[in-house]
Order: sequence, then C-alpha cells, then structure tokens
Amino acid sequence: MAQLDMFGGNGNDNTFPKTGLNKITNGEFIYLPNFFSKSESDFYLKALTEKVLWKQESMNIYGKNIDFPRLTAWYGDNDKPYSFSGITLSPTPWNDEILAIKNKIEPESKVVFNSVLLNRYRSGSDSISWHTDAEKELGKNPVIASANFGETRKFQLRHRITKEKLEIELKHGSVLIMQGELQHFWQHQVPKSSKPLKERINLTFRVIL
Repeated sequence: MAQLDMFGGNGNDNTFPKTGLNKITNGEFIYLPNFFSKSESDFYLKALTEKVLWKQESMNIYGKNIDFPRLTAWYGDNDKPYSFSGITLSPTPWNDEILAIKNKIEPESKVVFNSVLLNRYRSGSDSISWHTDAEKELGKNPVIASANFGETRKFQLRHRITKEKLEIELKHGSVLIMQGELQHFWQHQVPKSSKPLKERINLTFRVIL
C-alpha cells in the first residue's frame, strides 16, 4: 500500500502520518493521535454506547433490503437531515457528550459543525466500504472531523484517479480532520477484519448547508 510517494511537504521526515497537518495529492488532513486522554476516551466510549439512539439501517439492492454492516445514528441541528445510500436520516437533538466532543474539536478544525454521523463497529465483521463524503449538501471542499473511540481500526484512503492508497490506524482517542479537495479526489473505507476486534465508535462531524 503506497504511502510516502503520496506524502508531500515534510522534507526528510519519513513518518506517516505525522501529527498535525499532512498534505497529500489533491487534499490534506490533520492527524491528532492522542487528542483525547485515555480517561476521556474511556468515558466517551461508555457514554456513547449507552446513550446514543443506535439504529440498524438498510439499503435496497435489487429489491432486497440489506442491513448496513454497522449501527448508525445521526445527531445535529433540527433542520439538517442527511441523505446517502438511498436513505434520509432525520437528526436526533444533540446530547451533552456529543456536544462536548464537538466543542473540543472545533478549535482545531476552525469550523462550527451542525451535524454528526456516528458509526458503531461491533466487531471486525462490521465495516464501511469505499465512499466519499461529497454530497452536494456538504458543499465544496467540506471539512470532516472524525473522532474515534474503542478498538483501533484501519482507515484506508484511495485516490479516485491514480488508485494510490494510504492507510492510517485510528486508535482510541484519535482525531482525523479531512479538508481541502480530499473528498472530491479520495475515497475512504474501514475494511472488515478477521481478527477478534472489540467495539469501535466513530463520529464524523460535518456542516450541512
């Protein structure tokens, strides 16, 4: 899986990804591996598991309803629904824990978010396939901030034209902020794993126009 050949602007530093701003072809992201302390991360993992109104969504494929391989939830301002994969989600009002996470991330992203999509990966069998967050309601060059709690999972990026790939292991308490042209040129996924993995909860904060 290609890494350093797509990684620019770091001189002789071969670390990938580095903490802070990482510039890649047609995009950039901010990587903050220890943004939340372990105690904060443990607290949020437990609170989100217990308090979020998780749903098993499905999509219709050739006349059959197929369950998403994960649980999802959509929280945010009450006038900001979100449509993807043939479904439309109406927002649940913010809860205290999600607002606290949002408020801590916003100074780093320099964006005030109005919505968040939560994904709950119950085991290594849960996943999300290649996609972009480039729906028209997200606007041009959207900023997407991803907070991660629980099991470390591989997060993969694939350039839509060159097919080059990057891989980041997102661990408990890490934050990844995708910005610039990234959503228009790069797909991303969390692949399945045959390893006996524990739960992971991911929050992707965004602005719905």
